[in-house]
Amino acid sequence: MHSIFVARGSANAIPIWFVTADTYPDVRKRLGAEACAFADAAGFEPKAARYLLLPGEKRLGGVLFGLEGAGDPADPFLAGRLAPLLPDGAYRFANEPHDARLAALSFALGLYRFTRYRKADERKIDLELPQSLDRDDLERIVEGVTLARDLINTPANDLGPVQLEEAARALAARHNAKIDAIVGDDLLARNFPLIHAVGRAAAQAPRLIDMTWGEAGHPRITLVGKGVCFDTGGLDIKPESAMLNMKKDMGGAATALALAHMIMGRGLKARLRVLIPAVENAIAGGSFRPRDIYTSRKGITVEIGNTDAEGRLVLADALALADEDKPELIADFATLTGAARVALGPDVPPFFTDDDALAAELTRCAAAENDPLWRLPLWRPYEAMLESKVADTNNVGGGQAGAITAALFMRRFVTVKSWLHVDLFAWTPVAKPGRPEGGECQSARALYALLEARYG
Repeated sequence: MHSIFVARGSANAIPIWFVTADTYPDVRKRLGAEACAFADAAGFEPKAARYLLLPGEKRLGGVLFGLEGAGDPADPFLAGRLAPLLPDGAYRFANEPHDARLAALSFALGLYRFTRYRKADERKIDLELPQSLDRDDLERIVEGVTLARDLINTPANDLGPVQLEEAARALAARHNAKIDAIVGDDLLARNFPLIHAVGRAAAQAPRLIDMTWGEAGHPRITLVGKGVCFDTGGLDIKPESAMLNMKKDMGGAATALALAHMIMGRGLKARLRVLIPAVENAIAGGSFRPRDIYTSRKGITVEIGNTDAEGRLVLADALALADEDKPELIADFATLTGAARVALGPDVPPFFTDDDALAAELTRCAAAENDPLWRLPLWRPYEAMLESKVADTNNVGGGQAGAITAALFMRRFVTVKSWLHVDLFAWTPVAKPGRPEGGECQSARALYALLEARYG
């Protein structure tokens, strides 16, 4: 995907006119009689997502695109629907949409295509940005989202723990970050028993990827991403319908890497650490079993109530390691529970934290970035659902409040106040403006905005 953002300056850039029922009369005054006559003959109406290509003398003369009313637009990414419909060329916004930055971002994100296995003609579309927009920052965000989408969309036969580590190493090399990995039985020797247990049955050995970047004296931020490259459910095997999209179960790791790219590319004044437990939850003679009991890195004993609740296990060891440094913020990302989807659907990931100030700040950033998130409670009475008669805790609760009990389980492995857990879907089941069907990078843009405000 080539960079589509260019600086303002070309007289040949094709104007895009954003119109609503209220603004269309004023736009018509600027279009000229011939363009208005063509629009009328074509039956164009200034309704949301309607568009029309206006003819010019020797080339495309302009584009009309309908937006929602200015009061409370339902989708600030609506401009993302336009980009795939346009012919190749250079374009500019002739007037202001509701939010020029989000419109430009969605325009670029709407051009994404996953072409590793099915070639498509490369689009050559450029968008001239007004000087008020930060071209470099928008480009950085698009690159991060593209990285996450590509990783999530890649099937497990080409993206196992080995290849996920390679992707992390490539990102580290790009930003001069340090990176290491603890692989296979070395996980046991260095006290990561839960990561080892979940991944030991797979053909590719489990591993913990550990990346660091930034000056040691800067505030410490640690990102933890669930890297389950495929999840069969283990011996508690998933049904076919639930297993179909499990190549996306490393969506948390992809999100952490996307956010890391934004942070490092921006040069935030932070000491960044990224931890990715990368495993495949496979079925073989070495699979971990229901009712097995493991002593975690933190010393908490865990009874396995269900092998399909493996994500919280690998995260538990990684979170325990993250907590040992006592960073200013720990944020983990995980495609963790179906309960989160039942509660909030595919588009709105829930997040959990005990830090009310962090929650309020993140909520504001999520709304401003059109990267929706919704806070759910760490409801302490539900911890009783995780009780085990033979160990300190079970890895699953009952049949209710599954997203909350999963978060409460992981909370036991963290002591810092500013811990944030995001339960992602990491997938767009039906294409939306700026969000093609397939892998999706959720929550990274919101948290990047928060961190940029703090450490930029």
